[in-house]
Amino acid sequence: MAKIAFIGLGNMGSGMCANLCEAGMEVSAYDLSPAARDTAADAGARVADSAEAAAQGAEMVITMLPAGSHVLDVYFDTGRVGRAAAAGALFIDCSTIAVEDARQAHRLAAEAGFSMLDAPVSGGVAAAQAGTLTFMVGGEAGDFARAEPVLAAMGGNIFHAGGAGNGQAAKIANNMLLGVSMIATCEAFNLAEKLGLDAQTFFDISSKASGQCWSMTSYCPAPGPVPTAPSNRDYQPGFSVAMMLKDLKLALGAAEGNAADADFGKAAEQAYQALADAGHGARDFSIPMLKLKGEL
Repeated sequence: MAKIAFIGLGNMGSGMCANLCEAGMEVSAYDLSPAARDTAADAGARVADSAEAAAQGAEMVITMLPAGSHVLDVYFDTGRVGRAAAAGALFIDCSTIAVEDARQAHRLAAEAGFSMLDAPVSGGVAAAQAGTLTFMVGGEAGDFARAEPVLAAMGGNIFHAGGAGNGQAAKIANNMLLGVSMIATCEAFNLAEKLGLDAQTFFDISSKASGQCWSMTSYCPAPGPVPTAPSNRDYQPGFSVAMMLKDLKLALGAAEGNAADADFGKAAEQAYQALADAGHGARDFSIPMLKLKGEL
């Protein structure tokens, strides 16, 4: 059984690490937060006092970090993971970062004699806890095959998206679509209400018609139809406005750098930026529903 290091035990990483432990894997874990380290220990991980210590002798290193700069630092700079891991170790970064940062990480890993996968996830905190995440993986096919049994302990859908950086490409394009569709879903529910349809009636019809989408059927922004949606707990995340804004900015940066039109993506970015600027960055990204209803 591979010795695994897990670095980054936030809302997503905590559940992912716990599922690896539950699957009987040997996990050494680290996070800057003492409380996060305690949670990992309770789940069965061996807790280390630094990223370097967690990665000592590890055959696989999994990271879930806020930004590309953190990923590059942890593996190749002050985090010293690249000096601590076992020879030929496989690095699996599950963070959502810029495509170019991911490709730089692949290059640096190869230069140091390691393998690398970019493997961002979709599904949110609930899926991280339940072990039902979707993984979008970029990197060599052999490395993907090596990682797949480990990823399967954390996810229900695992896709090889192609070469280095393609996992991130899939993630940011997917989340741009999600951001746009959530705003459109909010607008549709608001319009239906103003025209005299209650949320449940509109949901029952549209979820079986051509307007059906994930933002409606799995994460409905109107309270009521989907009991597990954040709309039923005062729009507490879930997936926050700030996180959606981060992903939209990554997508738009990639679009600009590759001459890809993204007008609706830009409109979504502006809408979420306005919500963040108004102090709602920590609320769930389905909160445009309240803005449309005049309740913010």
